[in-house]
Amino acid sequence: MPLPFLTADRVFEAADDVPLPHDDRDRWRRPYRPGPWRVGVAALALLLASFVLFAAVIIAATAELTSAGVVFALALLVIAAALRLLRMGVWVSARGLRHVGFLTTRTASWEQVASVRTVQQPVRWLGLPRTVQGQALLLGRRGDTAGPVPVMTTHNADFLGRVVAFDRAADSVEAWAEEYGPR
Repeated sequence: MPLPFLTADRVFEAADDVPLPHDDRDRWRRPYRPGPWRVGVAALALLLASFVLFAAVIIAATAELTSAGVVFALALLVIAAALRLLRMGVWVSARGLRHVGFLTTRTASWEQVASVRTVQQPVRWLGLPRTVQGQALLLGRRGDTAGPVPVMTTHNADFLGRVVAFDRAADSVEAWAEEYGPR
């Protein structure tokens, strides 16, 4: 039985000679796979949601339906949080660059993007207040006085311990910016 998810690396490496190996450039896509930390936390959240759903069924069978409804709503909230966690990251298309956070999404059209570059700087470790030395992909917008903001780092949930994957993803985002950015 073929397992296509095991061959994803080989397919991606075969397409490395082409900077933008996508047919539909208007579709939003993430230029990298979610990291193991992000996927692991989401999997644990979904496991927790399954136990909460099972508890909702038991409560519905033995107690009041309003109590089961509250527990069921809690399970749906955990599932929604897990799916949002998997959706977080940097997305690109011919229209621009989108940085999806847990609660916010910021989109910049390529005309608004002044620079996309990789720099060595202190970065937050897994989004926590602790900082470590690492690399960050900075997005600079035209007319933004706050300066460039990091959209990806080597120590976030997607790239912790995967420096080569970060380099590949940063190069891909920079290639999108070079192709679609203002001349």
